[in-house]
Amino acid sequence: MLIPSIDLQNGAVVQLVQGEKLAIRAADAEPWIQKFSRFPRVQLIDLDAAMGKGDNAAIVSSICGRLPCRVGGGIRSVERAQAVLGAGAHAVIASSALFRDGGVDVAFAKALAEAVGSERVIAAVDSKGGQVVIHGWKTALPITAVEAVKALEPYCAEFLYTHVDLEGLMQGTSMPAIMAVREATSRRVTAAGGITTWTEIDALDAAGVDAVVGMAVYTGQLPLDR
Repeated sequence: MLIPSIDLQNGAVVQLVQGEKLAIRAADAEPWIQKFSRFPRVQLIDLDAAMGKGDNAAIVSSICGRLPCRVGGGIRSVERAQAVLGAGAHAVIASSALFRDGGVDVAFAKALAEAVGSERVIAAVDSKGGQVVIHGWKTALPITAVEAVKALEPYCAEFLYTHVDLEGLMQGTSMPAIMAVREATSRRVTAAGGITTWTEIDALDAAGVDAVVGMAVYTGQLPLDR
């Protein structure tokens, strides 16, 4: 299944290459909200909240009122997760806060799951060069995605695995890396990072993996109607 993504920065919809270089900016989110209205799941990321540079809370709340969103960006506390869910998100995506001192922060993962329900927690595990990366993909940890997934499995209903090495490049993704995560857990798995074609999306779907796509959709390289 294709899950389209909406990334927000400074009040606009954006697409970044490798999480840094601005490639696309759309001041008006409305056309994309309309395009994505037929999808059963939409991924909404508040990049400013993720980077600790304010937030786009009003826009997030507005979009959540119109689309079935899973929301990420700055989910560093139980209170923040509760606020995002209260604003209409169907689930929260926790990422860097799930890790501490080079490994999984089991205490936070457990507290989050107990407070909002593990069925509404999506654990984001991002990998670059074979290692989990956090803090905007700038800090590498001495653990693999598979190791992180196995440790976090009791505290979430789904994993969002991003293959950072290929993110935003529209060169395809790494099926072996995604399949390693798929085989490591019984939880739902969604993959992101370089997914560009319907062939990839169909192959992932056949393996029981959903696909988050951003750049290929926004550039028109991946048609939503087929």
